[in-house]
Amino acid sequence: MSIKKNPVLIVLVILGIAFIVLGTAMYFVSGLLKSSYSGIGFSDKIGVIEIAGAISDSGAVLEQLTDFNKDKHIKAIILRIDSPGGSVGASQEIYREVARVTQTKKVIVSMGDTAASGGYYIAAAGDKIVANPGTITGSIGVIMSFYRIDELSRKIGLTLEVIKSGEFKDTGSSFRELTDRERELMNGVVVNIQEQFIKAVAEGRKLPVDRVREIADGRIFSGEMAKGMGLVDELGNFQDAVNLAANLSGIKGEPTLVYPEKTGLKLWDIIFQSASQAISKAVADDIRPVIEYRWSGLSN
Repeated sequence: MSIKKNPVLIVLVILGIAFIVLGTAMYFVSGLLKSSYSGIGFSDKIGVIEIAGAISDSGAVLEQLTDFNKDKHIKAIILRIDSPGGSVGASQEIYREVARVTQTKKVIVSMGDTAASGGYYIAAAGDKIVANPGTITGSIGVIMSFYRIDELSRKIGLTLEVIKSGEFKDTGSSFRELTDRERELMNGVVVNIQEQFIKAVAEGRKLPVDRVREIADGRIFSGEMAKGMGLVDELGNFQDAVNLAANLSGIKGEPTLVYPEKTGLKLWDIIFQSASQAISKAVADDIRPVIEYRWSGLSN
């Protein structure tokens, strides 16, 4: 039976050719994206890592820092931060890795619109910080929050039975008010994590702990105000940060900027996984107690 007389075979052949062409195109595009990281050639380079939006996971940034630190052609790293902060653990993990990288390469922080709370926590580990005069920064503080739905549950006839192994096991439950002992306990946790923030800024910025503690009440500053307090080194934009990184790392001439390799998006994951995960995470984050290095201001 000839192909011409079998429409099914014709369709299969056309689809096969289409998949081959598409696969070939994706292969070459992937190669181009990968080369944007590896950078063909041996000129001095500056790696650029972007930290944008709420900080909820450290994995990608840690991997990027490690890769750039191992690349002998990358002489310095710029952290471009535009974030109101976020998770305590993720902020601390990135801070620690930035501090480790500064032992071998210069790390310059470039602040965008906002680099507050956890965003500033990370910035404090860099060798130098460059901010715009109007950048919103600071907000050195800790916030713990959770929703209470006990009134709503009573109105709709929903009750929750809890059997617990200890007095504090369900502290922060959305179905009841905190007891005085629980409030005291949670306040102690917040104070302890706040002290960790203060010490990290003092160590990173080489400032007296008492001096940092005086301004660590959650208040925000403009970049210009922060410079006067020693929280920022220079006022300028991203290009100023590039120039500073080049000068401090001994790069002559115009440096090549290298960005992390971008991974392709899978349509199937976007439709059937990412959306559902994002929705479930948003619902969970709204209900469970959350403790963060985060400025809950205009950037949210």
